[in-house]
Amino acid sequence: MSTTISKYTYFSDENFTLLLGDSFKLLRILEKESIDMIFADPPYFLSNGGITVHSGKMVSVDKAEWDKGLSTSEKLAYNRKWIKLCKNALKKDGTIWISGTMHNIYYIGVALELEGFSIINNITWRKLNPPPNISTRAFTHSTETVLWARKIISPTKKGNHLFNYNLMKSENGGKQMKDVWEYSLTKPSEKKMGKHPTQKPLALLERIIQSSTKPGDIILDPFTGSGTTGIAAMIHNRKFIGIDFEKSYLDLTLRRYNSHKGDKNEEKFQQLAIDI
Repeated sequence: MSTTISKYTYFSDENFTLLLGDSFKLLRILEKESIDMIFADPPYFLSNGGITVHSGKMVSVDKAEWDKGLSTSEKLAYNRKWIKLCKNALKKDGTIWISGTMHNIYYIGVALELEGFSIINNITWRKLNPPPNISTRAFTHSTETVLWARKIISPTKKGNHLFNYNLMKSENGGKQMKDVWEYSLTKPSEKKMGKHPTQKPLALLERIIQSSTKPGDIILDPFTGSGTTGIAAMIHNRKFIGIDFEKSYLDLTLRRYNSHKGDKNEEKFQQLAIDI
């Protein structure tokens, strides 16, 4: 890792690195075309005073200042800016996954195409236990979208992206895996080290990582939050770089990392005992 990047290093151990700072700044100084895969869960821009239900109670949907609403032009400009920076860091045959709801995903789709990406799949995450729509004036919001895209190398050439087709088919009972994935909301057991307002289920990130990377690949998350991408990467022997400007989120990620690392060490110890 370069000296310039090193000064932003909050934590680094083996193949797991956390950087503290503004993603727009740090993405500029990452080594060009050094990343195999990017997963990003950017702001949804829906913190505008609404309410929802959580654990049977009405609560505000407001997350934090970084999630405050923007105008249409501002949303598109924001997404184009960070996606362009991600493209510079991504290898020619690398891919990017971006999650979102109706509040931001359409802007992201347009931004991807404007910045020279070709969308491979539109994954629909169907939530098995979504919160009810308490307004009773719309259908219950029970899905999120994850866009998977590759770089356009030239007008006639797209990146030769990796897709572990046989593995995904095997995990789907020998049938081709479809683009609708069913998962419950993030389990309480995955929040025991602390909570993040937009934390994704670990199983979702595990599938994304297993489907589009190989062991030893470098995975980047420019909005790392609670670190779920990093934990999934660690479990499947990938390298990870996570960026966030909130120290408290990196602390949460680090607690989860240490907990899972302890679990992996215990598994190795038990296997060694069996082998002996």
